[in-house]
Amino acid sequence: MKKILVLCTGNSCRSQIAEGWLRHFANGKFEVFSAGIETHGVNPNAIFYMKEAGIDISKHTSNHINEYMNIQFDFIITVCDHAKEHCPYIPSKAIRIHYNFSDPSKIKGNEEEMAIAFRKTIVEIKEFSEKFVKEHFNNEI
Repeated sequence: MKKILVLCTGNSCRSQIAEGWLRHFANGKFEVFSAGIETHGVNPNAIFYMKEAGIDISKHTSNHINEYMNIQFDFIITVCDHAKEHCPYIPSKAIRIHYNFSDPSKIKGNEEEMAIAFRKTIVEIKEFSEKFVKEHFNNEI
């Protein structure tokens, strides 16, 4: 079974959202992991707004990249520039993909502004994830 690793700085928001959408679109046909170069815990707003979108990530955990150094991944997806630039070297033949998604957790506004930011990022990552699965796993799904 193919394996995908999604990397972000703190493995709290964007990587968790991507893990949720990729698992959804994978439908059990490949394994998805997420990690960070730090661990910040899963962002409660990411859990809330993903649930609103129909995906439950409440059981996800925030994991450090070192936990996955011995796994041979087929794809490594970085979802923020900081992780791409600062992630330790992962010895792997994995195909590396990068997309810098907006970070809704950085919004310092009222509840409505935060909701707009989270929903926007969730849609961006959903579209990316669906396209990724169709491009790379179309024959397996």
